[in-house]
Amino acid sequence: MSVIRAFIAVNLSEEILERIDQVSQDLRKKMKGVPVRWVPVENIHLTLKFLGNVSTANLEILKDILGNVVSSHHECDISVGGIGAFPKSHNPRVIWIGMEVPQELVALQHNIEIETARLGYSREHRPFSPHLTFGRVSRNASAQDVHAIADVLETFKVGFLGAARLKTVYLYRSDLKPDGAVYTPIYSASLGEAEQIN
Repeated sequence: MSVIRAFIAVNLSEEILERIDQVSQDLRKKMKGVPVRWVPVENIHLTLKFLGNVSTANLEILKDILGNVVSSHHECDISVGGIGAFPKSHNPRVIWIGMEVPQELVALQHNIEIETARLGYSREHRPFSPHLTFGRVSRNASAQDVHAIADVLETFKVGFLGAARLKTVYLYRSDLKPDGAVYTPIYSASLGEAEQIN
């Protein structure tokens, strides 16, 4: 059986990505020599659902479900800004840029979660926490490294980076390569209307 790794996400505007890239460059300078894997700006997106391994036999069903769910929701606006870390700022493992999203997007994510669970994909038990991952602290980081990252995050401020209208939801294929993941959109559904990427 042929499988691919896949996830469902929305993209951000070029302007916001350029501003995030500038934040990333500034942080890299402040954290020079500290083991953080920075997400390439072209790979930054808001994940609505990580599916994991998807059978290629299920892809058409998945596309139909996604198209139906997305077309029943409206376009909406999000704003991007702020910085933090999971699980906590003083014990950072994932560095993120914050987002404010309307109830419409929360409802969309919830419905995607429900419908993909019916296909057998495990449900996420943590509440939806919209964020943009743009750095991951290496597993090999020492306690001193983690402390140094936490110190930078304590004083580093990120203001409002921009607002964007979300119009399209994508199903992405994720291929893990030696130099990082490559994400390829294989289907898109417009909020209010589904469409196929050829």
